[in-house]
Amino acid sequence: MREARGVAPILLAAVLWGTTGTAAHFLPGSVGPLATGAATMAVGGALLFALSSLGALRVIRDRSIRPHLVVGVVGVVLYPLAFYSSMHLAGVMMGTVVSLASAPVFAGLIEFLRDPGGLTRRWAACTAIALVGTALLVIGRPADVAADGSAPLGVLLGLVAGLSYAVYTDSSHRMIARGHGSSATMGALFGVGALCLLPVLIATGAPLLAEARTIGISTYLAIGPMFAAYLLFGAGLRHVRSSTATTLTLIEPLVATVLAVLVVGERLDPVGWTGLILLMASVFALVAPDRTKPEPVLVESGHARPRVGGAGRLRTTRRTRSARR
Repeated sequence: MREARGVAPILLAAVLWGTTGTAAHFLPGSVGPLATGAATMAVGGALLFALSSLGALRVIRDRSIRPHLVVGVVGVVLYPLAFYSSMHLAGVMMGTVVSLASAPVFAGLIEFLRDPGGLTRRWAACTAIALVGTALLVIGRPADVAADGSAPLGVLLGLVAGLSYAVYTDSSHRMIARGHGSSATMGALFGVGALCLLPVLIATGAPLLAEARTIGISTYLAIGPMFAAYLLFGAGLRHVRSSTATTLTLIEPLVATVLAVLVVGERLDPVGWTGLILLMASVFALVAPDRTKPEPVLVESGHARPRVGGAGRLRTTRRTRSARR
């Protein structure tokens, strides 16, 4: 299955992302969510830029994709700040579920505005089932989470995180489609984003250096769920649409919820566990091969490769049509 070249790395990235809430839970109370988000993205972004600095600089200098770069950087900057703040206010399960469950909806809306015929019924059905599952997860959340009434603000910030995630996913996908490598694209987006987050890190990050535990956890968050995961995610985006990618990453709240229950000690009632099952089923249905359609190819640099559409739909692009002329 050719689509697996994109599906497998995105799923692995989502598993790494699913560990972020549990890891951040063990940071001391003196470390705020803004510091955690800024440090994770700034350090990880600098590593991504260093890995492909020459290619990333080419991406930054390419004026034809400058609007996508700017919009993507805005998403990169907002996402970690909103995401970690959402988990801080609403709990690991709630914050992760709302952030990641809303991302496919926003991604689908963005794609619909650009290409009303680009989404498939299969994608819509899988995403709808996933959203029902995440809603059940929210209903089945621990009763003692955010007892001070901060949960609604946490949910709102989760929606901001979901929108930001969908925005930079769409931007990076379009930059890659213009011929730039996935590593170079991620290096450019997150390198510039790291620079933008430096003021936040300087203002809030002192507690991160207070003890070995905080340094170790912050290092893991920057290298694992940030650096390695986004390399995998960028590689996957070469083969799947951004709407499909964001739906695949709904495996992240499943991982985060399981870890929250087993490690953090949060609890779910039967309604919540039903939501988890629906969420997993929707992801498996999305990645199942669709053998009812032929495989058009995308011509890139003189070589042909498959172009994967939403939920397995394969479609030709303008670049393919241009190559035929």
